[in-house]
Amino acid sequence: MDEEIVLCAASAYERKFYLNEDFTGLPQSIRDELKIMCVLFTEDVGGILELVYNGEGELEFRTTADEGDYLYDEIGSALKVKELQRTKADLLESLQMFYNVFMGEI
Repeated sequence: MDEEIVLCAASAYERKFYLNEDFTGLPQSIRDELKIMCVLFTEDVGGILELVYNGEGELEFRTTADEGDYLYDEIGSALKVKELQRTKADLLESLQMFYNVFMGEI
């Protein structure tokens, strides 16, 4: 498991949400919650949000913005990530467990 795997991403620029097709086995309610969480995040602070399983299989939030995007709120982004980690702890723990049990062998 040395390579990173993107679970999902949302872009304020393209106004799109992406869910990795390897995770279509997740329950619809979880997929919907991920979509809502990611889209609202990018609507609030801008930029791009990715939820990525790192090389150790841990779920990470990654945010980026285009170089010339002066509307992107970098401080707000960091605060929003911490808020989501706190308020969505059960969801994130479940996603971590799902990955370790079902996807860890990919």
